[in-house]
Amino acid sequence: MSRFSPSKDMLGGLLVMVIGLATALQAQSYKIGSLRAMGPGFFPLALGVILVITGVLILLGARPAEPEARPLALQWRGWFCICAGLAAFTIMGTYGGLVPATFAVVFVSAFGDRSNTWRTALILAALMTVICVIVFWWALQMQFPLFRWG
Repeated sequence: MSRFSPSKDMLGGLLVMVIGLATALQAQSYKIGSLRAMGPGFFPLALGVILVITGVLILLGARPAEPEARPLALQWRGWFCICAGLAAFTIMGTYGGLVPATFAVVFVSAFGDRSNTWRTALILAALMTVICVIVFWWALQMQFPLFRWG
């Protein structure tokens, strides 16, 4: 007799569904409005419904975990690099602007993957910086200066 073991996809799908359901239920306490006159609860409700649907789709594609699968060890290098990248973004965003902050977060976070080299991290950071400038500064006209001195 085999014992049922939920996979990471099943648990992730359930978590996404619970978060979406909680968001949709909390949105009910605000005025929803209509498509022409959206209230403050419209976006959270729509987001909650989208999350619930996404969670269901994840669950439908999930398979039970393999019984002989070994649990993965924590990847401390990845955790450290991502947290350090967020800290670098905060510091560089405050004192340097969008360009150095974006470059710093991508460059530092890229080293969380052991297969990345200095060259690949530089290329990835440069490309993501260009994309962020185009999307956030030019297209969305976000009020975040490209460069800030001090």
